[in-house]
Amino acid sequence: MNNTVIHTKDMTKFYGRQRGVLDVSIEVRPGEVFGYLGPNGAGKTTTIRTLLDFIRPTRGRATIFGLDTRRHSCEIRRRVGYVPGELALYENLTSAE
Repeated sequence: MNNTVIHTKDMTKFYGRQRGVLDVSIEVRPGEVFGYLGPNGAGKTTTIRTLLDFIRPTRGRATIFGLDTRRHSCEIRRRVGYVPGELALYENLTSAE
């Protein structure tokens, strides 16, 4: 886990009996370009939302910048940008608002 930007170990997320992701283990080092590709329903969004602690894993663990994603989620979110694919904004607000 030393010198990794993203590290997951057997990260799993179930929604009841439905699988979100199963035993995802990833290691991304500084300077690497990492593509996370797959068809719809493969678990890409579930993985990202779990890494950012928007949802909690059923089991396994993850770190970003060496910080535990559950214990240090606020610090991680201060350092990571995330724009969801299904972004919904208020139609009457300006970008400044």
